[in-house]
Amino acid sequence: MKILAFAGSTSSTSINRELVKFVLKDFQDEEINLIDLNDFTMPVFSVDLEKKGFPDEAHKFLKVIEECDVIICSLAEHNRSYSAAFKNVFDWSSRINVKVFQNKPMLLMSTSPGGYGGGNVMNTAKTFFPQFAADIKDTFSLPKFYENFDMESGVINPDMLNDLKGKIQNFKNQVKTND
Repeated sequence: MKILAFAGSTSSTSINRELVKFVLKDFQDEEINLIDLNDFTMPVFSVDLEKKGFPDEAHKFLKVIEECDVIICSLAEHNRSYSAAFKNVFDWSSRINVKVFQNKPMLLMSTSPGGYGGGNVMNTAKTFFPQFAADIKDTFSLPKFYENFDMESGVINPDMLNDLKGKIQNFKNQVKTND
C-alpha cells in the first residue's frame, strides 16, 4: 500500500507534521511518501493568474495523490480554518481537477495547542473534502498538543492514545476491505 502523508502547514515546527509522523509508525511496512507543503509553493490563487496557466506545483500535488493508495493528513488550524498555504495548494489543484483527493481513502486528523484540537478546521474538512472526492474513513483530533504529546514518545495521554490506535486500526481494516 502506498501512503501519501502530509500536514496542512508549512511551519518547520509543525505540530501537525509531528502527529502525522507518529501515526506513520503504525504503517512501517507500507510505502510512505511524507510530503512537505513547502515543496508546493505557488502564487496566491486568482482567476487572473489562472488565465495564464497552472503552476507546475499544482500538477505535482495532484500527481502524488494519483500515485498513492491512501492519504493520511493532519490539518493545521489558522484562525478557525485551513492554513493559507494548504488552502492555496488546494485552490490551485481543485481548478485543475475538482476531485482533488481522487476518491482515495483518508485518515483525517488535526491538532492544536488549544482545547479544541483544531476542531473547526476538522469540521470544515469533514464537510467539504468529500465534495472534492475525499473518502474519509476516520478522523482524529488531538487537543492541547503540548500537554498530550511528547516529541520522543508521541501521544502520552492514555485515553487519547487508545482512541487514536483504535482509529488507526479501523482505518486499516476499512482500507483492507476495499482492496
